[in-house]
Amino acid sequence: MEVMPLLHLRLSLKQRYALLALVIVGMLVFGSHLTRNRGAVRFTNRKLSLNAESPQFTLGGEPFRILGGSIHYFRVPRASWEDRLLKLKACGFNTVTTYVPWNAHEPRRGVFNYEDDLDLEAYLHLAASLELWVILRPGPYICSEWEFGGIPSWLLQDPKMRVRTTYKGFTSAVNSFFDDLIKRVEPYQYSKGGPIIALQVENEYGAYAKDETYMAFVKEALLSRGIAELLMTSDNVDGLNRGGVKGVLETVNFNKLTSDHLIHLDGLQPQRPKMVMEFWPGWFDLWGEHHHTRPENDVIAEVTKILNTNMSMNFYMFHGGTNFGFMNGAAATGNTGSTGMVTSYDYDAPLSEAGDYSIKYLHLRKLFSSFHTEPLLDLPPLQERSVYEAVVIQQHFSLWDSLDFSGTGLTSQRPVNMENLPVNDNNGQSYGYTLYETTIARGGSLNAMNNVRDRALVFLDRRFVGVLDYTTQRIDIPDVKTKRILSLLVENCGRVNYGTSLDDQRKGLIGDITLNQMALRDFIIYSLDMMPGFIKRLETLAEWKSMDGIIPTFPCFFRGTFYVNDVPKDTFIMLPGWSKGVVFINGKNLGRYWSIGPQQTLYLPASWLHSGTNKVILFEEKQAAGPIQFTKIPDYNTINKLL
Repeated sequence: MEVMPLLHLRLSLKQRYALLALVIVGMLVFGSHLTRNRGAVRFTNRKLSLNAESPQFTLGGEPFRILGGSIHYFRVPRASWEDRLLKLKACGFNTVTTYVPWNAHEPRRGVFNYEDDLDLEAYLHLAASLELWVILRPGPYICSEWEFGGIPSWLLQDPKMRVRTTYKGFTSAVNSFFDDLIKRVEPYQYSKGGPIIALQVENEYGAYAKDETYMAFVKEALLSRGIAELLMTSDNVDGLNRGGVKGVLETVNFNKLTSDHLIHLDGLQPQRPKMVMEFWPGWFDLWGEHHHTRPENDVIAEVTKILNTNMSMNFYMFHGGTNFGFMNGAAATGNTGSTGMVTSYDYDAPLSEAGDYSIKYLHLRKLFSSFHTEPLLDLPPLQERSVYEAVVIQQHFSLWDSLDFSGTGLTSQRPVNMENLPVNDNNGQSYGYTLYETTIARGGSLNAMNNVRDRALVFLDRRFVGVLDYTTQRIDIPDVKTKRILSLLVENCGRVNYGTSLDDQRKGLIGDITLNQMALRDFIIYSLDMMPGFIKRLETLAEWKSMDGIIPTFPCFFRGTFYVNDVPKDTFIMLPGWSKGVVFINGKNLGRYWSIGPQQTLYLPASWLHSGTNKVILFEEKQAAGPIQFTKIPDYNTINKLL
């Protein structure tokens, strides 16, 4: 990276100098300075890194307690990074913890992306300039309620793939990813003057533990590439005995401290520091289930108990952010089923999805202030929000007409799963929808054979018939007297991110479906991943129809605009009367909505807007209603009946 990413920002010369000066001052405060060496950022070396060879951590030779909070750069718009990190520091935390999502950084095999909201090096620079230490959790598996736990879907093109093992197809891909990643983060280690004081070896492997040599492989993959800081593992208490690796400090995850945690840690590593890598102050939400909250009094009582045992700790999450786009994970249900996470990752964390202070935050700030000799930072001001004029839908364009912009359909005798479609430079389709069409000459009982992943809208001659999913495996197809087109629009609702079923996360139609016990054949398959290029083609090339007097044919794309008079501000989108779909703002995928809840609003950051006209496109599966509305207050807590 050349002299920081600052020179690549669209800033005035004066702004560039000011921002560069801020970062250099931050480096000097950290006792280090920036130099350039063959394009890489270097810092002045330090001695006495984070040490865990006695009951108390030491850093720089001095006793040190980690007060960490998780903020994932990839879940927060880059323009908001500084706001969120300052609020972390103002609460009394000294460390920020983040995962690294492999699937976001390597969307295609060998093609790496560290731009914009994924600029990890810029995030590390910013943390350093704000005098925050960093614990990096680089995976390759991260869980995190993130799509497939951060593992790239193109790995599933291999029918023998065994992720999180030393299977050669997996380890070779990990090595390629780490070759690129570690060279970027290695200069930011504490011993080289940077903010990274520790790194995690994989994540919660004790809950998986399918290969006893795997954790040693990941450890060596880090060490052999120049990682010299303290290494840690992270497991729930019942996974501590299976998730560790020799020479690596084990840490524990929980929402409530018990004597079992202390006994296990003492038994595994006596006379070493104890740390809670994940203290859960809230929880994630699933579509169709109730919103999770945790009372602030309960959280503060547990934190006080943890601190009184002299443990270090990390809040997971301090600030959750948002599962923008199609990046939400899913929770396994039963042997093969799953339920998708909602778009919001608010997590009922101390700092809300939009960066608001909660009661938890204020109590934590008061508690943590007693662990600092100097007064804490003043509370940064809250970001302003706005309620924009409602968006009146002006035009629509049927999904069936959009097939002209999705590329040539694949002709195949049998169904082909999403990952093995010959698209995206033969990396397959990762996210979104896939359309399967075939011809039938009779009606009868259509059976999914448990091969629909995850949810299929079924159409006869492009008229809606019903839904196939994990709970509904059969529907009746009306009798036909001539050949008709049977269509299945299959949605990847999010790959499972935790548990032992990670190898079974292929999406689309993963096998035969039957009509009257006869397997259907001769499909035309369309990839509808709804990536930015597809949305741009729709915007510029499609012949959109006016809403006046023409009834939309579902599924359907809808288009409208709204105007921002001044500097854009954060807001939330409401979609009363709409059913299920995806929202695109100025070409960016804001995420999924679904009227069943609990989430009923979508966070729209100011940085996705611009002064003047802003474009909105909705993909709606089955029911459109009135205008799109805005609100300052999110709604995460409404459960409705399935439409």
